[in-house]
Amino acid sequence: MSSPLCEDCVKGVKHEGEAKGHWESIGGVNCYVGTPASPSQDSKQNKAILYFPDVFGMQLINNQLLVDSFAENGFLTIGVDYFDGDPIPENALEPGAPTFDRNTWFSKHEYSQTRPYVDKVYDALKERGITAFASVGYCFGASYTFPLAIENKIQVAMIAHPSRSIPDSLQGYFDSSKAPLLINSCEFDPAFPLEACQKADAIFSHGNFSPGYKRVHWPGCKHGFAVRGDMSVPEVKAGKEGAFRETVEWFSKYL
Repeated sequence: MSSPLCEDCVKGVKHEGEAKGHWESIGGVNCYVGTPASPSQDSKQNKAILYFPDVFGMQLINNQLLVDSFAENGFLTIGVDYFDGDPIPENALEPGAPTFDRNTWFSKHEYSQTRPYVDKVYDALKERGITAFASVGYCFGASYTFPLAIENKIQVAMIAHPSRSIPDSLQGYFDSSKAPLLINSCEFDPAFPLEACQKADAIFSHGNFSPGYKRVHWPGCKHGFAVRGDMSVPEVKAGKEGAFRETVEWFSKYL
């Protein structure tokens, strides 16, 4: 099977920061966990965000910092290592890095191979008393958020610059899911181009999707901006920070 990854899936900037979360085995799966400072006083008790990262996985500091940021906004957030310690290495982001064989990597991490990790974490969290879930899916991670929403295992969803599989799943989401959907799209995205944005709006907008729908389009940004965007570029910085803010507001409303 050919890889669904576009050129921009393996490009971007490694961000600076110190991770504040911790690694924990949940259902036998290694997860990066962000815990709110005062969960006992938080109205979001018994609720959690399932964080599905891009192809660089939870080992990339960018993804860890986003998990930490959700936790700082009061959400227990679970970053699932569905690549089982074998994400695309972060040095692929470095200038002059050798060309990475995306097809070979993807052949080891297709949906059928990685979805069981998601299910193990989901089931274990249910056993721990989590009763409501939100899900964020960045790039590759949208391919897990959408099925969980269609199966009505989550209560609210956000995808950002999603993978190539998502346009073909939009109607299925509309037909089956009860989870309000937020899409953070961008100007330059071969995986989710303008045609896909228009298709999503045609299906979900104008009150067609009663659970709730919103798509925010970020000009001057390209695929990967919400995770690996170059923060020295004003439009990209505005897009990354804005997409995160939109997601927090969406989850605060619906989770």
